[in-house]
Amino acid sequence: NVHEVIRVANVLTDDNQFQLAPRRVTISTVAPNPQTFLTLAKAPAVLAWSVHASQDVLRKQLVPTTKSTMVELRQGLVEALKERPRRLRSIMLEVTLLGETNDNLEDADHLASFCEPILEQVLNTKLVINVIPWNDISASSGPAKEYRKPSLERVLAFQKRLVERGLRCYVRTTRGDDSEAACGQLATKRNKV
Repeated sequence: NVHEVIRVANVLTDDNQFQLAPRRVTISTVAPNPQTFLTLAKAPAVLAWSVHASQDVLRKQLVPTTKSTMVELRQGLVEALKERPRRLRSIMLEVTLLGETNDNLEDADHLASFCEPILEQVLNTKLVINVIPWNDISASSGPAKEYRKPSLERVLAFQKRLVERGLRCYVRTTRGDDSEAACGQLATKRNKV
């Protein structure tokens, strides 16, 4: 559906339709292959990549649809960013932090090292890492049953390490988890009769 996504981005930014600035439209992808980035490079929108882990084995576990190595995906991203106009050479890397899974300092260091070639190879690029703490959905089956919300201390330490390594990093504020209404929680709750 990547071509439909590009079509929608064109409609949203068309001067005769919604008139949104391309910097105000974001397209997020898990990037199952490098070609995805090259195709999305044509869209008048900021690109976001749901990375979740920069190490191949862990990323394959977290994003089973991925078909390529992280180095191959990164190179596809670099080539795509080089094709884009300067004002759209932005990339947001999204990382859902899972307690005791991908939230340690070694993971942060690996991610920082993974980002360095992007910044070195693409002039005038703006790279931002969005850290998203996992919302505990209390799953009783499937892969999500193994995941836990990371502690605030680990989230902040992860962010601090990335910033120390020279990267822009923000932590997404969670809302609604105190009333079990946060992202991912509503669909997992059933009324007890």
